[in-house]
Amino acid sequence: MDHSPNRMQRQLGRLSEVPGFLRPWVRNLVLRRAVPFTGTARLNFVEMTPQRVEVAIANQPRVQNHLQGVHASAMNLLAETATGMVVGMNVRDDCVPVAKELKMAFRKRATGSLRAVAELTPDQQVAMQASDKGELSVSVVVTDDAGVNPVECEFIWAWIPSGPRKR
Repeated sequence: MDHSPNRMQRQLGRLSEVPGFLRPWVRNLVLRRAVPFTGTARLNFVEMTPQRVEVAIANQPRVQNHLQGVHASAMNLLAETATGMVVGMNVRDDCVPVAKELKMAFRKRATGSLRAVAELTPDQQVAMQASDKGELSVSVVVTDDAGVNPVECEFIWAWIPSGPRKR
């Protein structure tokens, strides 16, 4: 795809100035400050590209349910963050992404830590560049330590102009 990097891509691109061994730590620090709740849950931003975002969460007491598994709300945060970040990596600088709808079906009990991988197709990326508003369904797959997909998710994200609203 042939478009210039947006604000988020440019900011993450600055991480190339940080020594390689420190990059994951600095990336987590920057993104957790940008979205404080992700820091509270200690989400780990594993991979961030315009096509694919991978976010992980450790099964630790701060995010556990009464069965010592990752809480349903933390699973939602994980999947929503992955989809929101991949949209954020593609939205035009004159637009803002907005979560519009989510569906989450709990299929199996999760074992251990979780990771969510959200991806956009090239056509979806082009659509985000071509218009100052729209919406799309963002693919996300959540997997646990056993390789099981404990939840099935669908996230609809919209993007709208970031300027003041006209009445």
